[in-house]
Amino acid sequence: MIGFYILIGIISLISWLISNQLKSKFAYYSKISLQNGLSGKEVAEKMLHDNGIYDVKVISVAGKLTDHYNPLNKTVNLSEIVYTQRNISSAAVAAHECGHAVQHAKAYKWLTMRSQLVPAVNISSKFSQWLVFGGLILGATSGKVGLGFIIAVIGLIMMAIATIFSFITLPVEYDASNRALVWLKTNNMLTAEEQNGAKDALKWAARTYLVAALGSLAMLLYWGLKILGSRN
Repeated sequence: MIGFYILIGIISLISWLISNQLKSKFAYYSKISLQNGLSGKEVAEKMLHDNGIYDVKVISVAGKLTDHYNPLNKTVNLSEIVYTQRNISSAAVAAHECGHAVQHAKAYKWLTMRSQLVPAVNISSKFSQWLVFGGLILGATSGKVGLGFIIAVIGLIMMAIATIFSFITLPVEYDASNRALVWLKTNNMLTAEEQNGAKDALKWAARTYLVAALGSLAMLLYWGLKILGSRN
């Protein structure tokens, strides 16, 4: 089991490094103003309209890194900084979130699958670890290995749902970034230097999702072996 602790430690370290690098990249590119002078809001609205989407609103939300697309009420939610500022970071984030709106409009299969899993993931994220811990403790303290095992396996299944969700998220995020970069380039929204900056920023953002998926898989394997090992 020591190997799993080392693995989790390595993944946590990589996640921390990538997160710091992402913040550094976005801070750097937020200092480079766009030659076209468009704000994140204006970039988002133009991308939506260029893709024939007129029923999605672009709104400002509080906080940092709170940018997201909400398919339920069809809103592109941009953090206050992204919404108002006119730099490479704002353009990249705004176009990326609109990439999700385009996916929704075109019924992109991975986004559809991800959306269908959201209710189950909301439940599993709240109860999976409690069930796993409770099942293992019950089996260890009361001797009711059978009952404890069943409870722990239920928790493990919930963890598996969350892991599947994190891997389905990968193509959704990568595709949204690709759609954003293609639109920015084909419509000459950015200069060559600005385009490279947007690509670099979105590349690091995508890596955070990859590390999160790998971390989720590692935890699933760890607890899976722990639970199954308790039967021996």
